[in-house]
Parts: sequence; C-alpha cells; structure tokens
Amino acid sequence: MTAQLDTSVMAKVNSWLNGDYDIDTKQSIQQLIDEGNDTELNDAFYKDLEFGTGGLRGLIGIGSNRMNRYTVGTATQGLANYLNKAFPNEEKKVAIAYDSRIKSDEFAKIIADIFSSNGITVYLFEALRPTPELSFAIRLLGCKSGVVVTASHNPKEYNGYKAYWDDGSQVVAPHDTNIIGEVNAIESIDDVKFEGDPSKIIKIGSDVDEKYMDHILSLSISKDAIERQKGLKIVYTPLHGTGVTLVPQLLAKMGFEAVTVIEEQAEPGGNGQFPTVVYPNPEESEAMSKAVEKAKEIDADLVLGTDPDADRVGIAVKNHHGEIQLLNGNQTASVLIYYLLNAWKDAGKLTGSQFVCKTIVTTDLIDKMAASYDVKCYNTLTGFKYIAQVIREKEGIEQFIGGGEESYGYLIGDAVRDKDAIASCAMIAELTAYAKDKGLSLFDMLMEIYKQFGFYYEGLISLTRKGKSGADEIQQMMADFRANPPKTLAGSPVIRMDDYKALSTVDFTSNTTHSIPSGEMGIESSNVLQFFTEDGTKFTCRPSGTEPKIKFYVGVRAALEKNEDFDDVYASLKEKVKAIGEELGLK
Repeated sequence: MTAQLDTSVMAKVNSWLNGDYDIDTKQSIQQLIDEGNDTELNDAFYKDLEFGTGGLRGLIGIGSNRMNRYTVGTATQGLANYLNKAFPNEEKKVAIAYDSRIKSDEFAKIIADIFSSNGITVYLFEALRPTPELSFAIRLLGCKSGVVVTASHNPKEYNGYKAYWDDGSQVVAPHDTNIIGEVNAIESIDDVKFEGDPSKIIKIGSDVDEKYMDHILSLSISKDAIERQKGLKIVYTPLHGTGVTLVPQLLAKMGFEAVTVIEEQAEPGGNGQFPTVVYPNPEESEAMSKAVEKAKEIDADLVLGTDPDADRVGIAVKNHHGEIQLLNGNQTASVLIYYLLNAWKDAGKLTGSQFVCKTIVTTDLIDKMAASYDVKCYNTLTGFKYIAQVIREKEGIEQFIGGGEESYGYLIGDAVRDKDAIASCAMIAELTAYAKDKGLSLFDMLMEIYKQFGFYYEGLISLTRKGKSGADEIQQMMADFRANPPKTLAGSPVIRMDDYKALSTVDFTSNTTHSIPSGEMGIESSNVLQFFTEDGTKFTCRPSGTEPKIKFYVGVRAALEKNEDFDDVYASLKEKVKAIGEELGLK
C-alpha cells in the first residue's frame, strides 16, 4: 500500500488481511495492493456499506463498502440479534427470496445459514422468486421477518438486501433504527454465525406459488369480459428477471390465450449480465423496446414489462393514432385505480369505509377520482413502506382497494404489503380486456378519465450533483426554496407551501401556518417541499435518498372536452411544465 491511502482505509484493509476472512478475499485484496490500485482499495474500504432503513444496496465485490458474504453476513447477524431480542419467548421464522442477479442465490444461502445458526427457522425459496411473493409468504407462513436479495432495477454490477417485518412490509420505525443499531454494534466478523443448521432450513416453492396465484386470481372482477376477450394479444418481457416464474402462467390461468413472451429476455438475469438492456428498468423506453417492437409486429393490444425482482411494471398500449405508446407510472396508476373504483361500485361494495393510497408525488387525479366515489385517498411520503403502514393502521377499520406510486409500483388488495408487479400485470391485462369488451382500448379509457376528471400531466426534472460539493448544492437549493418560495408558477399565484421537514403548512392567502400531523398515516419528518398554485399546479422538491440527485415533480392540469383535443392539450401541458422548470432555473 502507498501513502495515497488514508490511514483509516489502510487500517480496514489490514483488518481484512489479518482477520478471519476467506483466502480468496485476502488474495484479491493483496492483488490490488501489489498492483498499486489505490483507487479501487479506497472505494472498497473507505466506509462500511450502510445498512439503511431499507437494508443494503451496493456494488458486488470485496471490501467493507461492497456487497459480499461479510457485509451481507453482518447485516443478517444484526437482524437476527434484533429478532431474538424483539421476540424472546416466541418461535421465530423468516422467509428468504432472491432475484436473478450475480451472487443472489449465494447470498440467500448465506443469509439462511446465519438465521438458522441463531435458532431461527428459515423458509428459503428453492429458486428465484419475485419480491411481492416474499411479502405474501411472510404473512402466509407466520414469519417475524423476511429478506429478499435484490438490487431492484439497478445496473448489473449491483446487488442488495431488503428487510421485511412480520406484516410483509419493509421495516419501518422503530424497527428500522433498532435493526441498524444491532448491525452497527457488531464489532468483528467473528461475531457472525456463518455455520448453518440444515435442520432449521425449509425449502419452499410451488406450494407458495399456487397460494399466491390463487390469491391474485381471487382479485379478478371481470371474468366474463376475459372469456370474451381471451384472444387479447399481450406481449410480456420479464427483462431477465423473476417475473418469468409467474406472470406467463398466471395470465394463462386467467384465461388469456395469446400471450407472447420475449424469449431473449426470458432467461433470468442472462447469467446476471442483463445482456439485452442497458438498465433492466421498465421505466426506461430502451428496456421496453424489444417488447414494443414485437407488439408492433403482431398488432398487440398490451405490452407488459417487469423489473428484475418484479415489483415494478411498465406498460404500453395502442394510442388514439393506433401507435404503441408507453404509459408513465401516473397514467397506469390512474387507469388501474379507476377500473377498481368502478368495479367496486358496480359490485355494490362501496360503503364509505374504503380507501386508496398513494404517495404525495403521485398524480392528484387519483384523489379527485376517489372523492367522486366517496372513497378516501390517503397520501404518504415516497416509498411503498409508507403505503403499507397506512394499510396496517387501517386494518379492521377501513378496507384497502388499491394504491400506487408514480415510479411504476402498484398494489391491489392487502395480502401483499409491497409493490406487486405480478398482481398488477394480471389486473392490467384484465382491465384491458374489460375495455376492449366495451369497444375501447386502454388508452381510450385513459382519455375518458381525462374528460371526466380533468387532464392531469406530471413532469419530472431530475438534476444530478455528485460528490460533497454536489450534496452541498442540493441542500442549498432546498434552503433557498424554503427561504424564498416562488410567488408564482407559470403566472399562477402560489397559495400554499407544505414543508415536510418542518411538518408545517403555510397558507400564503391568509398568512397562517398549520402543522402537518406525523407519526402515523405514512408521514414523518422528511426533506420535501411542495408548492400549490391557484390554478391547481403542484410543484415538489425532493432530494433523492439513494442517489446524488434532486428531483422536481411538476403537476399541471387542464380540461379535455373531446378526444380530438388530446394532442393539443397534451402539448400545452408539457410546455407549461417546461416553462416552470425554466423560470425556476432548473437545469
């Protein structure tokens, strides 16, 4: 090692070279030293990979700042320690699933071994499975916790570790900080119990699959429409992920007979390389391009694409020009909730005690639709764990219909407590069949929604600011918006500011300030600002918690009188979003 390395980094490197780490790890570290590769050594050891409120996520490799058996092992030992303290006199069971990424199966086995060696019974999926099925399995099997090994839609070099609690949702307060405390309290790798107890590890698979799919099938509303439209042409891509294990057979069970799977994207992970996409993310048009091309070729009605752990789904449909068009997350959430509200109303199931749930940056069109059906709409902070929190708090009091967020995550029913792309694929296929049965495309349905409730359009401006200077710049932006709120947006007066960090609402028309209730309903202090104008525009500032970015969400709306006006209204709303970004200097 050279003097280029900080002393704290050198100390960590030496601790790994001299500690109880495997020979391959030590040889890899020594090779970097011999090569004088200080950059890689520094990146790998300058900090510990942080166990945050959702778990771990990072590059795969050796070192304290990488995903490997030791960082995964330390996280699992900390979680096991907390479970044994939280449930001292109870049987403790956990469920473990994993996706198609490099080392996912290896990490899952390590996690199972550590839990079992700590006296905890483990239900380990026999092969890769979707994240929402892990959530379902936790509740089905009476587990106290669960872990899924996934880096969601991150690039192939990454992997991750998401921790769940006994209700099937990702861990929330106070458990999140308590688990972090236990992880941080582990001082040595010698404290991690890697030697598993095979008698406490139970393999699960098709039995849970069938119960999970039966649950999703029970959510079906328009079985007659599916029967009449069983020839609906559907193109599906799992983007090399876990969705391939369930989506095709689920659609077949529902009665759809014309499902085309993109075969070159069906091999899970492509050996972990995701060879046909830059990012395995259905939010990216590039990732959906093969499925869209196939849809054009066969004149398909619907395109579905799920991310590697199958909690997010992207869709494309024929637009009013007969062209295949990708819908954004807000549009998909809107048609999904609209369909559910109508179906519940037609079935006579709306009694005034139902609710839907979404995040504060998701389209307000959902609020307006829900109100027209006398259904409550609860708004939470960004993150599906907050939606799960509301479901948990309202359990036995109010009935959850469905919910979602603008980042392509949706949930129908409450047996799963996280984003569920498997159930969403099923319900989106069903609502497309329902629409076609009435002579409409799904896009026609979206236009009908806009004509009835208003044309809502949401734009996202995302600025990347790397490094410490970038982080400082992002914090300064937030400070400036707090200290000097915009007076107008696109010519409309700003009448209200919601500050989720201070948990306060400022009404500029009356010069009064009110508190935002916290501690429940998915709301806590968070560095987010929202501004509302007289004409209904909503502007949100939110630094990312996982990336060196600050995101600005701009929501605008206008009336849509007739279908023929769609293109003009759409263009004017896009131009309004662009103008707001320019007048605020967001570039």
